[in-house]
Amino acid sequence: MAMGIDKYNAECRAIVMRYASEWISTVQRIGRWIDFENDYKTLYPSFMESCWWVCKQMFDKGLFYRGFKVLAVSTACATPLSNFEVQQNYKEVVDPAVVVAFPDTEEPEVNYLIWTTTPWTLPSNLALCVHDDMDYVKIKDVASDAIYVLMK
Repeated sequence: MAMGIDKYNAECRAIVMRYASEWISTVQRIGRWIDFENDYKTLYPSFMESCWWVCKQMFDKGLFYRGFKVLAVSTACATPLSNFEVQQNYKEVVDPAVVVAFPDTEEPEVNYLIWTTTPWTLPSNLALCVHDDMDYVKIKDVASDAIYVLMK
């Protein structure tokens, strides 16, 4: 970042404190009681340390797991986006999709079925890849005697 991490952190801290005072005014105006003298803010080291403590307790109890998930990333900040940020601009769209049969070069009666939403890339396809951890099946079209290979 052009401004430097120290200046960036100071600006973030100033924003939190400014909105904290506005929050106090708003909460008092609507008649909600909150103990503002003993509040916490996520920028406080004590809050961060308590989060790490909870994570350690959960880890020790085997409550964490390793998984894989596609995350949207902000290229400007080089950080993942929250689900909220991702869904702000969500809209249903209809993509063109096609199923294409690729004939086997050694067995012309065998065809590999593929599905794609980018059919304009098909002319440049030079290879078809399969995954050794996936299960594939062969089915036969009795009307044409063609054999199709597809993922189970």
